[in-house]
Amino acid sequence: METVLLADMNSFFASVEQADQPELLGKPVIVCGDPAKRHGITLAASREAKKYGIKTAMPCWEALSLCPEAIVVRPRMARYVETSLVIVEIAKEFSPLVEPFSIDELFIDTQGTEKLFGSSVDVASLFRKTVYERIGVPCSVGIAPNKLLAKICCDVEAKKSLSGISKWSYEDIPVKLWPRPVKDLFGVGKRMEKNFKNMGITTIGTLAQYPVPILKKKFGILGEVYHLSANGIDNSQVTPHSHDDVKGIGHSITLPRDYYRWEEIQVVLREITEEVCCRARRKGKIGKTISLYVRGIDLISSVQRSKLLASYSNLSTDICPLVEWLFQQHWGSQPVRAITISLSNLMDDEALQLEVFADRVAERSLAYTIDNIRYRYGKTAIFKASSLSEGGVYHERSTLIGGHKA
Repeated sequence: METVLLADMNSFFASVEQADQPELLGKPVIVCGDPAKRHGITLAASREAKKYGIKTAMPCWEALSLCPEAIVVRPRMARYVETSLVIVEIAKEFSPLVEPFSIDELFIDTQGTEKLFGSSVDVASLFRKTVYERIGVPCSVGIAPNKLLAKICCDVEAKKSLSGISKWSYEDIPVKLWPRPVKDLFGVGKRMEKNFKNMGITTIGTLAQYPVPILKKKFGILGEVYHLSANGIDNSQVTPHSHDDVKGIGHSITLPRDYYRWEEIQVVLREITEEVCCRARRKGKIGKTISLYVRGIDLISSVQRSKLLASYSNLSTDICPLVEWLFQQHWGSQPVRAITISLSNLMDDEALQLEVFADRVAERSLAYTIDNIRYRYGKTAIFKASSLSEGGVYHERSTLIGGHKA
């Protein structure tokens, strides 16, 4: 049954600005960089601005050359995060199965809610209406039997539909999915599109019927993932999750680009681990179970694994080697786009006898001292030199929200 919804907030950042500032309604608005200096890239463009050909990720100067009268607004990431959380809570009014996918997208599984709200199309319509009435942000909704198809349905059809809603079934795959260019398949970037083109694969349908052994030989496990995606197969469930609740302490990062090299990935793993350990120490907690979640460039290629530590800890020197081991054991050579690390099975830091840590007093003292320095003088007051390497994200992200100034 088609019960999975992917809701995408249209021109999210720009729509929030128009909702908060009614004088911007009906005008071309672009959210990018510094309005005074006109630099940076376009993070969002209102519907009115898009009519001029302005697109996301376009340099601000280029956007203004297409539409000189466009109103440039500085991004307010804290406000966008706040609005995103409100939208998630609205979604939970319709189903307990809500999974945020990004700051402006979320999945909703409507299975079992039919007697309360009607069909999945009814839920989509009511959700869109509720979000717009309460927040003033329009959205498009793709409906399908799984998350992958719902995402593609939303991107290629719902956003262009007058109703803002489109619904696909498995029977629609040969007609609606396969004729589309392979670049429309979720997770296919420019580099992969070029690889496929060199193999004579130009449409999703061609990829769907391509011999799997050849794809696996060329791209490894990722080749099989693309073949499954091209056939509309996705068994992942809509899963509500919280990486930082009373049961665990975690930290997630969506990387600014696809990471391929272990040297870069290792730096990020260490940065995230240190952040998790810092949060645990700040809360006076130690943990016994470490969990690692890694997502590739699509919905299907992901892995989540957990392992027990030798003893309770909140020190990165204990936890980082295990995190790296989990990654190397359970993730292949495919690119990485998002990483989550969490520490669970918690207990109070003072619950263990001090003598247990007698030989590590200096190490623990140093960790807490570094925490205090960062708390007083900012996160960049002291950090590992590796964070300045090509793969490091700590230094750049330490003063940002969602990758931008608050």
